[in-house]
Amino acid sequence: MKLPRQFYSPLAIGAPSPWRELPVKLERMIHFVPPQLEKLRAKVPDLVRQVDVVLGNLEDAIPIDAKEAARRGFIEMAKAVDYGATGLWTRINALNSPWALDDVTEIVGAVGGKLDVIMLPKVDGPWDIHYLDQLLAQLEAKHAVKKPILIHAILETAQGVNNVEAIASASPRMHGMSLGPADLAASRAMKTTRVGGGHPDYAVLADAAGSAERGKFQQDLWHYTTAKMVDACAAAGIKPFYGPFGDFSDPAACEAQFRNAFLMGCAGAWSLHPSQIEIAKKIFSPDPAEVAFAQKILAAMPDGAGAVMIDGKMQDDATWKQAKVVVDLAKLVAAKDPASAARYGL
Repeated sequence: MKLPRQFYSPLAIGAPSPWRELPVKLERMIHFVPPQLEKLRAKVPDLVRQVDVVLGNLEDAIPIDAKEAARRGFIEMAKAVDYGATGLWTRINALNSPWALDDVTEIVGAVGGKLDVIMLPKVDGPWDIHYLDQLLAQLEAKHAVKKPILIHAILETAQGVNNVEAIASASPRMHGMSLGPADLAASRAMKTTRVGGGHPDYAVLADAAGSAERGKFQQDLWHYTTAKMVDACAAAGIKPFYGPFGDFSDPAACEAQFRNAFLMGCAGAWSLHPSQIEIAKKIFSPDPAEVAFAQKILAAMPDGAGAVMIDGKMQDDATWKQAKVVVDLAKLVAAKDPASAARYGL
């Protein structure tokens, strides 16, 4: 175990010091782009104005014969565009793949100064984070990268879920983690071929009451894992995210799944299709009525102490903390979106 005094020390001579606190950024959606496709790369300058994070995907959904082209395409789109306040991420291939090492070394060497986060798939334990942590420090030193590149883990194996707390606290580079439901379903031998979302057969029946008609209520396959991930991330001071929702033809179900994740504490979700950008933007921004009520609480309890009655409801230091979460998020959204700032009165 690394001693506390050494935890924030650079892992290579000349590498930048790790962040002690995560940079405060709005990350409601992580929008995936297949960078081997020139037609989609050409849309990135417009995407930068629409999304909070642009991610160049190198892993799943990229054909084997296009892996190197995707890597080259990501480097090209990273160089060609000014991302401003929009995050630039990449999802590399899994560490046990033939492409992962070149993904990291070539991308950091070419565009390490612009890259914010590397998303690491199929993380089984803290050892995966430790390996990438050390490698990134060596490459940052070699290429004179001035700010540390963060790591975002995907929780998509049973072993990873079992080790989620150790993964979350493995390195000061940890940005957060995302739920990866498809690979996790396969790892657990779950009997579903859906990518995220619910399943009509995962349900409970209402109590029998002498009637032939019994209510059937669909449940959330991912509630337990999402909650476990949120707790691990909150304890470690990093961000939890819902992952993909694969049914692009069902925006209502996507919205419901994203809303559940938002209410449980997730900072954002993946958008795999342009139609999901606005869904994520809507859901992971607080409701104006909630913001207004939260502002009332903060105004009535400026120091967060004591208890007051507002609109017939008791508020105390715990609800003050809840209100601060809502208002702080609203301020982040307002800083990026003037229309939201007007709705929030900020």
